[in-house]
Amino acid sequence: MKILQVMAPDEFEVREVPTPTPGPGEVLMRVEAVNTCVQWDLHLRHNEPMFVGHQFTYPYTPGQPGHEATGHVEAVGEGVTDLAPGDRICVWRDQGHDVWGCYAQFVILKAGNAIKIPEGLPAEAWASIELAMCLGAPFKGLRQVGAIEGKVFGVTGLGPAGLIAVQMAKAEGAAEVIGFDLLPERRDFALTLGADAAYDPTAVSAEEFPLRGRLHAGIDCHGARASVQWLMDHTADAVALFGVQREDYTYALRHAGLTVLGYKGHFYESAEYARDLIVAGKLNMAPLVTVTLPLERYGEGIDLLDQRKALKVCYKPWE
Repeated sequence: MKILQVMAPDEFEVREVPTPTPGPGEVLMRVEAVNTCVQWDLHLRHNEPMFVGHQFTYPYTPGQPGHEATGHVEAVGEGVTDLAPGDRICVWRDQGHDVWGCYAQFVILKAGNAIKIPEGLPAEAWASIELAMCLGAPFKGLRQVGAIEGKVFGVTGLGPAGLIAVQMAKAEGAAEVIGFDLLPERRDFALTLGADAAYDPTAVSAEEFPLRGRLHAGIDCHGARASVQWLMDHTADAVALFGVQREDYTYALRHAGLTVLGYKGHFYESAEYARDLIVAGKLNMAPLVTVTLPLERYGEGIDLLDQRKALKVCYKPWE
């Protein structure tokens, strides 16, 4: 089978290796499509640590950092009873970057990390269910504090995560969903996916967005300190933090009464939530894929991400 391996920053190979056999509690998935994860792919290209204390080692684990993937069960290992060959599945939980990843024609998954999905929709609509699952967790927290239905809801950072968040907020019954991003093309794209309005947060006036005024709740999908602080300053009731956090944020006197929700991890029920939204037609991730390429053209796709000319790149290992 073919598998991609990042050998050094901005260097990769597509290798031929034996197809693995699933062990107890595992399944072998024939990969139909695998999407980029902008954070991992770009940080790996530039050898920039993802988190404080993190460090990349090259050559990187074969198949990594691919983890947003969909396909069909090819074979099952001993003890697997809830999945069978032919089942269409997605990877709902990142298995960790010390095991072979999904930039490959086949990948071994722990059976518990796969979720069944129906036939019918294209692979591009399903491959990033892991990202949608991650967003499902903070949305559950926001629902629990009554911060979405009937509210004016803000989303800062309109990359792939923010564009999924826009759709989830609409699905949850937000009265108005407003996106914020520095890039005009991303603001325009958010409008096509259901945002009621989209703004450059550095260009809005105090009359449009008074402090702790117009926005009732929101989610930050950027992670930068300036983005988080802006959302906290302009939101009255609750803010969820989803973007990768590398800096400290200040909860000041001006934020009194504001609920701040952190990210609590991966949950199967959040994957089911994302799957059900897709089936119901309330979450469409296919438009997030800017281009589809074979594995051999991995570098071209990462170039597009680096140049901000793509939101996600989808790789089809069998093409």
